[in-house]
Amino acid sequence: MHCPFCRHPDSKVVDSRTTDDGAAIRRRRQCAQCKRRFSTMETTTISVIKRSGVTEPFERQKIVSGVRKACQGRPVNEDDLAKLAQEVEESVRAAGIAEIEADEVGLAILKPLRRLDVVAYLRFASVYQAFSDLDDFENAIEVLRSERAAQAIGQQALVDDEVTAPRRSKRRTAPSAERRTSAQRRRSAAPAETEDSPEQERLL
Repeated sequence: MHCPFCRHPDSKVVDSRTTDDGAAIRRRRQCAQCKRRFSTMETTTISVIKRSGVTEPFERQKIVSGVRKACQGRPVNEDDLAKLAQEVEESVRAAGIAEIEADEVGLAILKPLRRLDVVAYLRFASVYQAFSDLDDFENAIEVLRSERAAQAIGQQALVDDEVTAPRRSKRRTAPSAERRTSAQRRRSAAPAETEDSPEQERLL
């Protein structure tokens, strides 16, 4: 690795760290001649086999560029596109192969794009899957509606389970002060005993 400052061909690694969730390694190097430091990134290369048979390296930016067209006019920002491209790359690398068909890359895009924006998903799918008429669009929309309905039913079932779940009863203990007050009220309500007056004793 040539030094970017003095072009000396020799350098040594002084630090290494993984980045992009382990997809790349960032190395900090020091030039053997000028002693200045610089960073390099190391990643494994994945080749994409296009339909024409031509191979080209996998690049996140190409994923972003392709999806950006489908997201025009939609509430999707650049951060969303960057996260989608990263998720697609992680999915592709998880396959553990050095070469992948372009169609497989397209399939890896569809799932996260559907979660991001269904309109952009339909636009991208119409091109990727070569929709030819309205029936293709209607079938794709029907699949989305069925999935959304199933998801809503599942969420409602969770809510029902929480509502019907038995609750532990809490024992209510009256405070001692309250018990003393009740006893005092009962004593005050009882008729008071009085001594007979002398006149009453004579009558008896």
